[in-house]
Amino acid sequence: MSITRPTFSSLPPRNLTGELLFLGTGTSVGVPVIGCGCPVCSSGDPRNRRTRTSVALGLPEGTLLVDTTPDLRSQLLRERLGVVDAVLYTHDHVDHLYGLDDIRPICFAIGKPLPVYCEERVERRIRKAFDYAFETMPIPGGGLPKVAFERITSAPFRLLGVGVVPLPLRHGAFDVLGFRFGDLAYCTDTNEIPATTWPLLEGLDTLILDCLRPSRHPTHFSLDEALAVAAQVGARRTLFVHMSHDIDHAAVSAQLPPGVEFAYDGLSVPFRLG
Repeated sequence: MSITRPTFSSLPPRNLTGELLFLGTGTSVGVPVIGCGCPVCSSGDPRNRRTRTSVALGLPEGTLLVDTTPDLRSQLLRERLGVVDAVLYTHDHVDHLYGLDDIRPICFAIGKPLPVYCEERVERRIRKAFDYAFETMPIPGGGLPKVAFERITSAPFRLLGVGVVPLPLRHGAFDVLGFRFGDLAYCTDTNEIPATTWPLLEGLDTLILDCLRPSRHPTHFSLDEALAVAAQVGARRTLFVHMSHDIDHAAVSAQLPPGVEFAYDGLSVPFRLG
């Protein structure tokens, strides 16, 4: 008996206009963790299956991808995202960067380099980690990820028809960026919000925030720390990301206050750009 399965190419592309889609919500090793048989890693709840943290946003002039995780190919296939119009980077750690090579089919499709918005430090990392993509005389055969760098700082800028406000954050010893799009802020990979960033978080409808595990960590917010930030920001809705296998979605969700929840892979939320 033959089995017919839908292929990626046979499915209609997804329109994300006005939506933020969670491509991944997990920490750097993902969940399940390789070799781990803990209750969360062996859970049948699909919300406990977390690929590395990344989001896609449907903006007026196209789809924006925030970070390129090592799970990027499977994330884009799972969510039927065949076109990305720009990439924006929060920082240069492996779990947020090293899926960049998976943009090659997108570059083939659009026929030009993909705009990549990042800080100087991130560009240096990309040029070092993916040096084969920038050689003067590339070796024939195979494809290369083609990018056009757009340098950003902490100053606001325009991207795909919207204003973007960078949000300087601390990630242990590292300086990283979150971003504000209209009434939504995306703040992954942080354990400290500098004093100058707090005013940039005023008047939010939706806050997306790092929350690694119940216990403290030197570079990520713990559950109690994330809850304290959520209360201080006062957004209508707060969604936690970058969770480890120490967070069981159903069990720990029952402990959260109203308006606060854990995101999960594939969750989509609307947002306003005005």
